Amino acid sequence: MNATTYGLDVAKQIFQMYWVDTQTGEIANRRFRGDELIAFLAQRPGGRVALEACGSAHWWARKIKAIGHEGVLLHAKFIRPFVQTNKTDAADARAIWTAVQQPGMRTVATKTEDQQAMLGLHRMRSLLIKFRTMQVNQIRGLLYEFGVSFRAGRVAGLNEIRAHMAELEGSLPGIMIDSLQDQLKRIDGIEQDINLLETQINGWHRQEAACQAIAEVPGIGKLTATALVATIGDATTFKSGREFASFLGLVPRQSGTGGKVWLGGISKRGDPYLRILLIHGARSMMCHTKVSGEWQKAIQERRRANVVAAAMANKMARTA
Repeated sequence: MNATTYGLDVAKQIFQMYWVDTQTGEIANRRFRGDELIAFLAQRPGGRVALEACGSAHWWARKIKAIGHEGVLLHAKFIRPFVQTNKTDAADARAIWTAVQQPGMRTVATKTEDQQAMLGLHRMRSLLIKFRTMQVNQIRGLLYEFGVSFRAGRVAGLNEIRAHMAELEGSLPGIMIDSLQDQLKRIDGIEQDINLLETQINGWHRQEAACQAIAEVPGIGKLTATALVATIGDATTFKSGREFASFLGLVPRQSGTGGKVWLGGISKRGDPYLRILLIHGARSMMCHTKVSGEWQKAIQERRRANVVAAAMANKMARTA
């Protein structure tokens, strides 16, 4: 007897589920609250519950697995084409149920709690870096309005500002100096928060053998290794390294008709944060590697720097 397949549309309070009874062929499309949904699934025989990979989806997939069902996550863009009418909870649940049964449908690996927590640390660090950059740029812009400019670079510029603080006190209004000192203290606080997050990330890197193995790939450091392991989830989800590189948007964008195919720039699909880390690692190799490999030399001779960085990032992802 085939296991029942359920299409589950999750939300914060109300959940919609669509399924077809394998014995009677009866179609059901019911609404549940969170506790009602868990109680209902706990009484049903083991089946396959498909849901969109959205907010809280990984938690629900783990919860569904714990009560004896298989949780299957689908990307939202693969579900949308199967919404036949207006977008409603009932229509979404039916679309999820239809999409998961398509041959060759790609799924999203369910992340563990540790992997989700690690991605959370990366997101917090990324936001703090953005705040720090905005703060430094604002200080530069405000000082420039008073005819004061400093060296380029965050570290060099801030050190120069602090070194010339006595001169600035004599040339700037007092209210401006007080605000400037407050801004510098805020930047120092953000720096401490970033360092604390990086310490936690490095601690997880030391505990995970997969992170240590990936960090051996040239161009991949601790940050990229931990982000890769946390994002991939289950590596067996991807058939090959080439498919993983495509998942990250590091392959050429294709457009074709009439039997002809044109290749453009990289598709930029998938996780932009992970793609940024890999390309930054590739640029670091281009700038700091003393002895380049034959492949890298050959591609640098015939392509411009941005293309070389994308190609090297692609190779790093496939190797990882």
